[in-house]
Amino acid sequence: MAKKEVKLDPDDGMIIGEVGPWAVEKHDRVKRYIQAARGARAKFLPPKGSGGATYIELYSGAGRSLISGTSQIIDGSAVVAFNAGRASGHPFSEMHLSDLDAQNSAALAQRIKYLGGSATSYVGEASVIVDQVMGAINPYGLHLAFLDPFNLAQLPFSIIERMLRVKRMDMIIHVSLQDLQRNLDRHSRVGGALDIFAPGWRDAVNVNQATHALRAAFIDYWLQSIRSLGTHPATGIPLIVGSKSQRLYWLVFLSSNPLGHKLWNDVQNLGGQGSLLEGL
Repeated sequence: MAKKEVKLDPDDGMIIGEVGPWAVEKHDRVKRYIQAARGARAKFLPPKGSGGATYIELYSGAGRSLISGTSQIIDGSAVVAFNAGRASGHPFSEMHLSDLDAQNSAALAQRIKYLGGSATSYVGEASVIVDQVMGAINPYGLHLAFLDPFNLAQLPFSIIERMLRVKRMDMIIHVSLQDLQRNLDRHSRVGGALDIFAPGWRDAVNVNQATHALRAAFIDYWLQSIRSLGTHPATGIPLIVGSKSQRLYWLVFLSSNPLGHKLWNDVQNLGGQGSLLEGL
């Protein structure tokens, strides 16, 4: 098996990832929400508060990425978040960033440092690192987590459960519709990705129905499971599509605070994209 080529950023000589062009829109939504929530963060930062405002990523990458098929290199989501927080006048007091690859994690930490910030870095599976992160943050602070896994199996429901034990945890979650569409048969087998992503789903969902209905019922079960934890998905759940109108993924925002929902719904519909359950 050929070894994957390591690509480097000519500007800083460090490793970069590779993403589709739609990542720009995803990052823009994260940036706009961080900017919109500056007033909420201010209440937890000196001089008004002391709980702190943290930013968390468990699938952070290296902090810079090449857009596939081009020579354009863009900032990764954690760098976008750092810059957005600082530009808003109310930066995050802590950043907790993790990746499965040690080289990615080290490059990202260095890039944040070059920008004048600092981050607590982790290396490992998100399902393991989440406990370390949650043990490190102030439970009385305000927290924003961006969960951006490559596929459904990489986001066990236990991660969401663990993070939502903190009172003020807002989350933006990438849910891969493309993975659900392409791999439903394999993922729906006992012990498959759907059992990891939404445990107990087969007790509530009739598997003997048309594919479209099955996918819709599964996602509805996942959302209901989140609501049972005491928080709520926002009504604005954009569907991101590719350059050929292929349906790629949703961005699901969670918050127990109505203000968070208002801010997200104000910023999420940047390009008139579709919404949750559309195109299932």
